Amino acid sequence: MSIIISLFMIGVSLAMDTFSISLSIGTFNISKPKAIFLCILVGIMHFFMPLLGAMLGEKITRFLNINVNFLLGLILLFIGVEMIVDLIKGEDKYFELNIFNMILISLSVSLDSFSTGLGLRAITNNILLSGIIFSTCAAAFTFFGLLFGKYSGEKLGIYANLSGIAILVILGILHIFK
Repeated sequence: MSIIISLFMIGVSLAMDTFSISLSIGTFNISKPKAIFLCILVGIMHFFMPLLGAMLGEKITRFLNINVNFLLGLILLFIGVEMIVDLIKGEDKYFELNIFNMILISLSVSLDSFSTGLGLRAITNNILLSGIIFSTCAAAFTFFGLLFGKYSGEKLGIYANLSGIAILVILGILHIFK
C-alpha cells in the first residue's frame, strides 16, 4: 500500500507542471474536443515516458553500478530545482493550440516522468502500475487545470507549481537518504 501511495505522490508531483500549463491554456477557452484530446495525449505520454525511462534506467544502473534510490532522489531534486528556476524566470507559455502544439506540450510535460522512470525500479518492479498511476494523475490534472483555468486567475498556477516543487524536493531528499 505504501508503494501505491508513493507512486501516487510522484504522479501528483509530475502532474503539477501539466496542471499549471493547463491553467494557462484554459484561459484561452478552448473547445471541448481539443480539451479532451489534450487530456488523453498528456495521459498517454505520462504512461509511456516512465516506461521508457525505466527500461533505459535498468541498463544504465546495471552498467554503471549506481544506487537507484540515490539516483531517483537526485533526479527528483533536479526536477524540483528546474521547476524553481522556471518559476523564478516567470516564463509564460503562450501558443496557438493546434495538434502539433498539443503533441509538443504533452511531450514537454512528460519529460520529467521519463527522468523519474530512470530510478523507478527503486520504488517498485511494477512499472506498468506506475505508468497507469502517472497517466491517470496527468490526464486528471490536465482536465482540472483546463477547467480551473477557464474560471480562475493566474495565482493558482503559482500555488500548483509551489506544491509540485515541495513534493518533488521532499521525495528527492527521502530517497537520497533511504
